Amino acid sequence: MNNAPPLSTPVTRHLDSAGVAYRLFIHPGPVNSLEQAARERGQRPEQVVRSIVFRLTESQFVMVLVAGAQQISWPRLREYLGVSRMTMATPDEILERTHYPTGAVSPFGLPEPMRILVDESVFEVEEVSIGSGVRYTTVILGLEDLKRALGDIELGRFTERMR
Repeated sequence: MNNAPPLSTPVTRHLDSAGVAYRLFIHPGPVNSLEQAARERGQRPEQVVRSIVFRLTESQFVMVLVAGAQQISWPRLREYLGVSRMTMATPDEILERTHYPTGAVSPFGLPEPMRILVDESVFEVEEVSIGSGVRYTTVILGLEDLKRALGDIELGRFTERMR
């Protein structure tokens, strides 16, 4: 890595301003899998929260937070959203809408409000890690701090059950 990773990210600045406790974790190098990310963070895979952005229309996007390797249930999500078509946002759309690169997306510190859906699986553990806005850097939060930081979200089952 050429440049030292920042000690402050848009996400940490947002959490600081909201008075939410967290730990910043910087990976020693590139992260190539969910399992690697969890191992390096001292967590289990289900503690790693992925922030997935979907495009519903040309100008309407939604972010879904899921735990670990859980897979989105497209029929369930389409039904919940009341849409017949949706696509995953492209890396360019994600960067434009969130200002975060793929792999570092977070529901915190967004440039504009976005509808946030949280799969119930996210709240099944006591501590999670989530994107910091900077690749290979994450924020780790306790469950109650995560809930407080998320504020008004929509909670549901948007995934296929993995077990």
